[in-house]
Amino acid sequence: MHSDRRRLSVNRASIAHKIRYAARNPARVKPYLRRLGRDTWLRLRHRDHVAYYRAVMASDASRDPAAAVGSRSHDRWLALGQMQFDYLKGHGLEPGHRMLDIGCGNLRAGWRFIDYLEPGGYYGIDISPDILISAKKTLVTYDLQPKLPHLTITGDLTFDFLPSGHFDVVHAHSVFSHSPIEVIDQCLAHVGRVLAPGGFFDFTFDRTEGREHHVLREDFYYRTETLVALAERHGLKAKFMHDWEKLPHGQSKIRVTAG
Repeated sequence: MHSDRRRLSVNRASIAHKIRYAARNPARVKPYLRRLGRDTWLRLRHRDHVAYYRAVMASDASRDPAAAVGSRSHDRWLALGQMQFDYLKGHGLEPGHRMLDIGCGNLRAGWRFIDYLEPGGYYGIDISPDILISAKKTLVTYDLQPKLPHLTITGDLTFDFLPSGHFDVVHAHSVFSHSPIEVIDQCLAHVGRVLAPGGFFDFTFDRTEGREHHVLREDFYYRTETLVALAERHGLKAKFMHDWEKLPHGQSKIRVTAG
């Protein structure tokens, strides 16, 4: 409990933290410096955050699509996907639902959702064409072509190309953890329109109980009350999912429903 409290109060952007972390983890200094150099170059080329992070994903996916979505091994890729699926299935997802998966990646959890849902019930969107190519390979690997899932690239989170009141479940795993507040605000401003009556939107985020901060504009840390208040500003109800905290995953989860 004490270690969790310390973790939630850490400001990873501070110089003091970086020095202490480097002293404890010298083998990670060179990879961090390479990432710093790459990200600085990409930010200079892409001022818009979505374009910048699309370039990050292209760089990561070219080396390892699983690592690009945060999984350092295939076993971990499978385990994280299973965790997401089991949680959502146990918290309201039904086979007849229509699901929008924001930041679907290479279908780490998506292939399980597709297999579980009725044909045409899954709609995945992502900003990265490179990771969507990998997603299509995942569909082939698991013989999911008969399920007719939709996989679409997007440049924002306005959902303007999707119908109103259509989705029973909207899901965004490890998306807001890589998003500045204006991107999250855009999503919350528009997600209510595409939710079906009685539908819900689950998203994870990197939680802090200290100062909100980011690392290299790739990883963003928010206070729970900040995101709850943002949802309420758009007429939505937000609930912190305490039981998700018991699972072996570093992020926290909030469920949003129409107000």
